[in-house]
Amino acid sequence: MAFYELRQYEIRPGCMEAWLDLIENTIIPGQTALGFTVSGSFRGEEDDSVYVWIRRFESEEERVRLYEAYYGTDEWKNVVLPKVQELIFRDRNKITRIVPTPGSDMQ
Repeated sequence: MAFYELRQYEIRPGCMEAWLDLIENTIIPGQTALGFTVSGSFRGEEDDSVYVWIRRFESEEERVRLYEAYYGTDEWKNVVLPKVQELIFRDRNKITRIVPTPGSDMQ
């Protein structure tokens, strides 16, 4: 059954623009090129510490395969991850798996 990941991050002070550049020009394109479905990317309207994005997976097997394909690379480990750690508080990430209700537009 398809499900979503609601990923909520706390951005370090003064780092929102750099984070948006990294996520929108490196991370999301890199993931979508491998088959990830990114359903939404959001920043806080008035709070620059808030960033939320949503990814969709058809199954747990797909999620595992895509995670391995992206997060297992040297590019992620040696280039992207160090930048991520400079821009967000990774220990404060909140990742919630969610499923759409019958009336949701996001199925």
